[in-house]
Amino acid sequence: MPKFAIKKGDAIKVIAGDDKGKEGKVLRVLPKDSLVIVEGVKVVKKAVKPGDKHKDGGFIGKEKPIHISNVKKVEG
Repeated sequence: MPKFAIKKGDAIKVIAGDDKGKEGKVLRVLPKDSLVIVEGVKVVKKAVKPGDKHKDGGFIGKEKPIHISNVKKVEG
């Protein structure tokens, strides 16, 4: 399994893709697939049915993974 310099909680900046220039905090690192999930980056709308967690249903925003080569660590 590869090792990366980016860890959970690090501040990063997106350097490629649709969200280029956005900054956020790493929520999760998926080393087997070389992916990271970043707060506020690559957010998609997901439809949810009414239930226990979501009483009314509707849409929620959810972060999707982005490849680790498209982000760089930000100092500070």
